[in-house]
Amino acid sequence: MVKLTKIYTRGGDTGETSLGDGSRVAKSSARVASYGEVDEANAVLGIVRLYVEGPENAVLARIQNDLFDIGADLCVPIVENPEHAALRVTQAQVDWLEQQIDRMNAELAPLNSFVLPGGTMAGAFLHQARTVVRRAERVLVGLLAAADEPVNRLVLVYLNRLSDLLFVMSRYLNDKGANDVLWVPAANRGE
Repeated sequence: MVKLTKIYTRGGDTGETSLGDGSRVAKSSARVASYGEVDEANAVLGIVRLYVEGPENAVLARIQNDLFDIGADLCVPIVENPEHAALRVTQAQVDWLEQQIDRMNAELAPLNSFVLPGGTMAGAFLHQARTVVRRAERVLVGLLAAADEPVNRLVLVYLNRLSDLLFVMSRYLNDKGANDVLWVPAANRGE
C-alpha cells in the first residue's frame, strides 16, 4: 500500500521527476507525458461519476482504479530481472472492458451517423474522457516506438478498448442512444 506523508518534496523543481524505479527523467519525457494523459482521463471520469448512479458508476470506479494501475505500470520501465515485481496491466483487465462494452452495446440501436459530444452531462463528459484517452494512446504509441523505452503493450490495448467503452457508455447513458446528438453532414453549407 502507498503511504504519503509529505506532499511536496522539491524534487521536481528542476524539471525532472522520479519514476517508480527511482530513476530521474525530464518531466517532458514521453513516459511522463503518457501517464500524465492517463491521469487527466481519470480526472474527467471523476467528473462523469458526479452525474452517474448505479452499476455504471461502479464500472467507472473500477476503470479509475485501473487507470492508476496503468500509471503505476508506465512509471516503472520494464527491465530484465527486476529487483521487485512491478504492477502491470493484464489481459483480464482488457477482457473485463470488452464484457462491459458488449453488455451495454447489446441494448443500443445501430448508428446511422456519427455522434457529436452532448446529450446528457454524463454523455458529454464521457466524450471528453474518450478524447483524452485517445490522446493518451497517441502519446503512448510514440513511447512504444522508442527503442530504449520498453513498455507493457497491454497498456495500449487497454486504452484502445477503454476509448471504445467510453463511446458506448456515452450512448448508453444518453437514454440508450435516444438523446444522442447526431452529426448531419453539410447541414450548414447553405447559410
